[in-house]
Amino acid sequence: MMKVVKFGGSSLADAGQIQKAAAIIKAEADRRYVVPSAPGKRFKDDIKVTDMLYQCYALAEKGEAFATQLAAIKDRYVSILNGLSMPETLLDEEFVTIGENFRKRFGSDYAASRGEYLNGKLIAAYLGFAFVDAAEVIFFQEDGTLNREKTAQTMRERLTGLDYAVVPGFYGCGADGYVKTFSRGGSDVTGSIVAGAMKADLYENWTDVSGFLVADPRIVENPVGIRTITYTELRELSYMGASVLHEEAIFPVRSAGIPINIRNTNDPSAPGTMIVPECNADDCSTYTITGIAGKKHFSIINIHKDKMNSEVGFCRDVLDVLASHNISIEHMPSSIDAMTVILETAQLEGKREQIMTELRKRVNPDTLEIEDGIALMAVVGHGMYRTRGVAARIFAALAHARVNVKMIDQGSSELNIIVGVTEEDFEQAIRCVYDMFVKSASE
Repeated sequence: MMKVVKFGGSSLADAGQIQKAAAIIKAEADRRYVVPSAPGKRFKDDIKVTDMLYQCYALAEKGEAFATQLAAIKDRYVSILNGLSMPETLLDEEFVTIGENFRKRFGSDYAASRGEYLNGKLIAAYLGFAFVDAAEVIFFQEDGTLNREKTAQTMRERLTGLDYAVVPGFYGCGADGYVKTFSRGGSDVTGSIVAGAMKADLYENWTDVSGFLVADPRIVENPVGIRTITYTELRELSYMGASVLHEEAIFPVRSAGIPINIRNTNDPSAPGTMIVPECNADDCSTYTITGIAGKKHFSIINIHKDKMNSEVGFCRDVLDVLASHNISIEHMPSSIDAMTVILETAQLEGKREQIMTELRKRVNPDTLEIEDGIALMAVVGHGMYRTRGVAARIFAALAHARVNVKMIDQGSSELNIIVGVTEEDFEQAIRCVYDMFVKSASE
């Protein structure tokens, strides 16, 4: 069995955390390839190494002195080296090179990537593993997207023959030959790429939480954990704000059918959450639903026109107006005489009156209005389509809590139900649905 393990910034924030990670890695010989993030926050008001690098490079880019800031970053690593009883000069040459490249304006992507690069070097030396620079095995195309075929082939060729190796996360090589980073949280993607290329049996993603929870703990007190979740369910929940794993990290392993295990570095005995291609009845959630998630700051454009359904191209014309302003939509429920478009409120900034004017000219509605202050809640779970009356129970719970429903949208897969409520009712809506499907079932 082969495992790829990725550790997040909080799991590698200091020497003590790295010792925990190393113990986890050494506990199983199957954990062969390690993907580290840069050191994260050690305490609440601390600053991540990546942010320190951004600030340092910003000075270099303006031609200002940055030696003090670079020395502070080096001190973070020296502190870790001392805590691990390793030579504090281990990374001296690396910092000289970084300083030279900052002066040469190698770019903010290069600067940000050095946190993972340096941590990778340090951890490889501590574990006695080979170090493989991500810039030599991960490649981007000219449009900024991942060159999946070249990356998979090069990664496989480089790692084959290496029993154990460390590949730093978050970055690769751009089409121009310079370092290019993924978006924030991209170390998750790197781990997924390594797992997919090497056809690993399992991708373990170690972080500071014991997997996914059914609901946001900031809203629901002590929500239960999710034991198993499918890639499809995860995609729906991540899209609606459940952020434990970087969204893009799903795709490289999903296509290869490799499960992901979300684990807690600070509680390694906890089983965490398994993310799988498909879920059988024995492994699926013990509750009808798998999870609840949601986001605020949406607006609704309500359009009403008698006999709208008989006008060919009515919906197309509405969407054309929005597309001309580079606006994407979230949902579009409709009836025979009405159409509702849900979008992020921020997209309307500076465009609101012009869009309203253009819609009136284009489709000549009987009424047209924009309603702000909308929140969307997604109730997700494969168990929903196997159970009768799920929607009725959701809306009964909302009605009992006196939550007014502004919008309902359900896909044909019956995997999720999206409910629009006012932002004032958002937290209450989450809590009452959780109580209906989880709390009451546990009592």
